[in-house]
Amino acid sequence: MKAVIFDLDGVIIDSEPLYLRINIKTLNHYDIKASEEDFNQFVGMTDVGVFTTLKEKYQFPYTIEEMLAYHSELVWDTFNHLEAEPIEGIRNLLQTLKDHHIPTAVASSSPKKIINVILSKFELDDYFKLIVSGQEVSHGKPAPDIFLETAKRLHVAPADCVVIEDSKNGTIAAKKAGMECIGFQNLNSGNQDLSIADVIVDSIAEINLLNF
Repeated sequence: MKAVIFDLDGVIIDSEPLYLRINIKTLNHYDIKASEEDFNQFVGMTDVGVFTTLKEKYQFPYTIEEMLAYHSELVWDTFNHLEAEPIEGIRNLLQTLKDHHIPTAVASSSPKKIINVILSKFELDDYFKLIVSGQEVSHGKPAPDIFLETAKRLHVAPADCVVIEDSKNGTIAAKKAGMECIGFQNLNSGNQDLSIADVIVDSIAEINLLNF
């Protein structure tokens, strides 16, 4: 192991319930009804991917662009005024990696400005050598693009990277990229099938990356 790549939502911050409310509120704004189950399959995907899939399913008349504009305002307002703490165990894990001079990165489907806001609020900025957003690659998770791009920018071979993910889409992307994957079974991220991960944990505190 020469680098560790973290997902953001559901791994560093327990944000999936927030996104669920934002997504449902966005659809309700346009008089579109959707259930929580509709969104569980989208955990880990970019906003564009989510609303593109929803438009195909429900055939609503609104453009993806106008819905994303409304959605983005809700996301920015929510996270810019967020009062929360990172998921338990994250600070200790990051400090351990820093003490052992193992570079870390965030590879998240969230917009980069949201990633930066969250890491700044939690005072975690200095732990990460690199941040890559799903907006910077051609295909979002479950495609491997974001992880391959992150490894490239870190100058580390994919096989030497370990990914920590909480979603089915994220674990699939990590394995497609040829990386080791730790699946964090975060109950707040919905009923995610992480069976493709190399290791599955119920808490971040269980992770001992020095064994990889």
